[in-house]
Amino acid sequence: MAEQGESTFTVIVAAAANLGIAVAKAVAGIVSGSSAMLSEAAHSVADTVTEAMLLTALKRSGKPADEDHPVGYAGERYVWAMLAAVATFVGGAVFSVYDGVHTLTHGEELGDPTASYVVLGIAFVLEAFSLRTGVRQVRAEADRMKAPFARYLRLTADTIVKAVVMEDSAALVGLLLAAGGLLGGQITGSGVWDGVASILIGVLLVYVAWVLGRSNAELLVGRPVPRAMRSEIREELLSVPHVIDVLDLITLIQGPGEVLVAAKIDFRDVASAGQVEWACEDAESQLRERFPSIRRVYLDPTPGVEQRRAAP
Repeated sequence: MAEQGESTFTVIVAAAANLGIAVAKAVAGIVSGSSAMLSEAAHSVADTVTEAMLLTALKRSGKPADEDHPVGYAGERYVWAMLAAVATFVGGAVFSVYDGVHTLTHGEELGDPTASYVVLGIAFVLEAFSLRTGVRQVRAEADRMKAPFARYLRLTADTIVKAVVMEDSAALVGLLLAAGGLLGGQITGSGVWDGVASILIGVLLVYVAWVLGRSNAELLVGRPVPRAMRSEIREELLSVPHVIDVLDLITLIQGPGEVLVAAKIDFRDVASAGQVEWACEDAESQLRERFPSIRRVYLDPTPGVEQRRAAP
């Protein structure tokens, strides 16, 4: 719950920053006639819509399990996060590329870029603050997992914070591109620079939407925990009294900090039913203690390979 509270704060900070920035960019884009600034306005609007969806994801995924959803609602966050990635693509990337191509083919009248430079500077500071908030959360989570920052960001099941960090990073790059387009147009008097900047912003958003969409798709389809953790889970199960072998092991990430483990276990033939039952209880306790993210453990007593071969 603490991690969800951190994620909510991170998303709210990003949403508040993007909402104000979107309005300022739109006004500056109209005044200066810059397609790159209008593309950046579309970028910020898309980010604001994205954050609204991410807040919805956090709220709905936090509902407790019930009769109709026995394993909870954690997976719902990936549905909304996927929709947020689509919003980034449609609301930001498509508009930016279209506006850039339109500028290159039809030209544009360049106005006074002063307001745009001021807005870009303010937006850079706000986006940097929002990014700092997201990076601090990711770094803290990576430290808790004893994983390198970059690897944790790539593999984390918390795609909400991943989305904020990636979108804010893209926003900073987009601001630099928009500033370059404005400066190029101011120096040369040509709108080509502005159009190219707008297209590059669109391409950047396509990349962000693709990465986030792929991450959420993997988790929706069903992604196991990393190979190293699976090996440790198997090792822990084998340490339980009366357990001879782990015949099959399935792990499933259901949400940030929510992992399901299911395994077929070969127990000692001479173990009583009571000993098998307590071994299952011990296995679950040991796994939960070693890996707090494991919430559900299902163990299936199964005859070993040799026993099945010897069976009539």
